[in-house]
Amino acid sequence: MDSQKSSRTRILITVACLCLTALAAAQNGKLSPEKKAAIESAVSKFMAANAVPGVSVAVVEGGEYEWSAGFGAADLENFVPATSQTLYRLASVSKPITATAAMLLWQQGKLDLDAPVQKYCPAFPEKTFLEKAAPITTRQLLGHLAGIRHYKGDSPDDPEVFNIRHFENPIQGGLQFFKDDALLSKPGEAFHYTTHGYTVAGCVIEGASSDNYVDYVRKNVLQPAGMTHTIVDNRYKVIPFRTRFYQKDKAGQVENADFLDSSYKIPGGGWLSSADDMANFEVALLKDAIVKRESRNLMWTPLKTGDGKDDGYGLGWGTGEVSGVSLVGHSGGQQGTSTYIALAPRQQAGVVILTNIEHTDATELGRQVMTILAGAKPN
Repeated sequence: MDSQKSSRTRILITVACLCLTALAAAQNGKLSPEKKAAIESAVSKFMAANAVPGVSVAVVEGGEYEWSAGFGAADLENFVPATSQTLYRLASVSKPITATAAMLLWQQGKLDLDAPVQKYCPAFPEKTFLEKAAPITTRQLLGHLAGIRHYKGDSPDDPEVFNIRHFENPIQGGLQFFKDDALLSKPGEAFHYTTHGYTVAGCVIEGASSDNYVDYVRKNVLQPAGMTHTIVDNRYKVIPFRTRFYQKDKAGQVENADFLDSSYKIPGGGWLSSADDMANFEVALLKDAIVKRESRNLMWTPLKTGDGKDDGYGLGWGTGEVSGVSLVGHSGGQQGTSTYIALAPRQQAGVVILTNIEHTDATELGRQVMTILAGAKPN
């Protein structure tokens, strides 16, 4: 056996041992042994099929945080196991957190969802479309109906997707990338997914709250939900429990992910969190511990495009169903991460899937786990 194959074998053996260690440290709850075994089996198959270094999973049942576990490695080089406390990049799963903060301000009467965003964010210029005034509202921002573009491209030399600059002010820094660009469509007419739009939403939150975006979210969303370890992904800070980030090369071998400084897009894709914390977030929403039921339901109601059709997306949350169960949730992906959270409000159930490798279908694993919770057999 050559040295390269030997090295890969040692890594695989180490990861297998780490899986057992992580399983032994799983959160104990009321989840039935049958469901637990089925979830562990689904995770094992998912990791093997996709060469995933590390995964953390959490489950909410009956409105309570019932079970979590880490599988595989948070750091392959230093043989650190993934646990339910491991911190992953949330990527776009950051958007539900930002949307929840905005809904709290709306609930408090501090934010008019249908007022022009310049009322709260004068740094974002007024827009036109086809030479006519095109005012944008916070409701449209949260629902991706504002006409604001997403990233320009997806190549290694793209200064947006592969940003390496660090911004101390994530809002003003992020606005520089797109604020002067033309709209893709008239606001309210069409769905255009946009992380940049959430930077404007973060700016709105600052104006409506008279507080720094990160501080406001920490005090009014994270702390009430018991998300004690969720933090901004600052690449220069030493952050305990943060995973390493991985990708696969052209041959399918795991390697370290490309560098990213996400300080320009914190509201739409720059938070770090754990399976434990995200499960607490789900429970807090189910129990109306952050926002009231009216605010939550509005956030989870799909918006309509200009042709009157539901677009499958509410305010910061996607909508859909699995195995006949109605869901709200969000997926995320960026350098070194693939993530998914979902809630079944009527069943008071929830799922959290966090991985430390990009371009992996965390959503599919999450849907399998939700199917198990619903009592159906996964495919």
